[in-house]
Amino acid sequence: MTLPDGRRCYFNHYWLRDNCPSSFDRTTRERVFDIFHLEQPPYPESAVLEDDALLIRWSGEDHVSRLPVDMLAAYADGTPRFDPSDLPRKPWYGDHYPDVARFSQPELMADRRLVARWIEALLVEGVAIITDMPDSDAGLTETANLIGQVRPTFFGDYFDVRTHIKPTNLAYTAKALELHTDTPAEDVAPGVQFLHCRANSVEGGGSLFADGMAVANDFREVDPEGFRLLSETEIPFYCEHDIYDMRSRQRVIELDKKGDVSGLTISQHMADIFDLPQYLLDDYYPAFCRFGKMLQDERYVMRFLLKAGECITFDNHRIVHGRAAYSATSGDRYLRGTYTDRAEMRSTYRAIVSEGRFRE
Repeated sequence: MTLPDGRRCYFNHYWLRDNCPSSFDRTTRERVFDIFHLEQPPYPESAVLEDDALLIRWSGEDHVSRLPVDMLAAYADGTPRFDPSDLPRKPWYGDHYPDVARFSQPELMADRRLVARWIEALLVEGVAIITDMPDSDAGLTETANLIGQVRPTFFGDYFDVRTHIKPTNLAYTAKALELHTDTPAEDVAPGVQFLHCRANSVEGGGSLFADGMAVANDFREVDPEGFRLLSETEIPFYCEHDIYDMRSRQRVIELDKKGDVSGLTISQHMADIFDLPQYLLDDYYPAFCRFGKMLQDERYVMRFLLKAGECITFDNHRIVHGRAAYSATSGDRYLRGTYTDRAEMRSTYRAIVSEGRFRE
């Protein structure tokens, strides 16, 4: 058929029958037509353009499809459906702290449009700070639920970053914590991390954050072969204690479907013994170390002190974070953390900013 813009397009008969508007329930917005139940391949008895739609009468069926021309035009070239959450990522460097997007928690609770701006910051820059947080466990939950459901890990629904008598993680000590992404030992680590600062009066303990995407992009320029190794080779990660033995294999540098850097998976304290061929390690280890040193370069590392009443939110597959050592007896330091998933965050964003296909 010829579209109004002059393009001549071919449409598969199965596709036309399967995507008749009547195939979708307007209330549930789910497909209710099952093409598997057709007794013969769909074939148009007639097809005519009428106003802004293509009318098809199907042979052997008492059914007429009315397909809007604008819908046909959107799918004529076989390109993926437009996704409003597919925003271009913007790299940042160590001087970024004054420009980190900030949002007041009570204002977020009252305004969905502001939630969309918060999600935009997470999609584009990977990090944002929420201020005016309630000093309560419920405050963190209601903030996370603005994006999606709390996503449990093998540590539980929440985790408390404070000094523990018998720590199961380096974060639960007063020691320095190197730049890392969380829970790399899970097959798919949680996507969005929340760290709600409830108290921070100790000496030391400054936060360290860096944009892993910015570092990886620069690494690609200076060391293409090292970049290839880190983006193609899976290495083992683990987290082992009395009641769990979590293991996974991940690529240090993550690429999206376009081949662009989308983030990192890295953690020195959860990297397992590399069970790779030793000859491969002759090339892999030097590249791994070159990248690790680059990741710690002052050009990339943002240093700041998280204050009580603030919650830093960030993409756990892009932003690496850590902290300086602190004196556990000099005051009180307590951060409560949780996660949600990136897919739910994007879903929430689409629901806020777009009309959807089935809204009346």
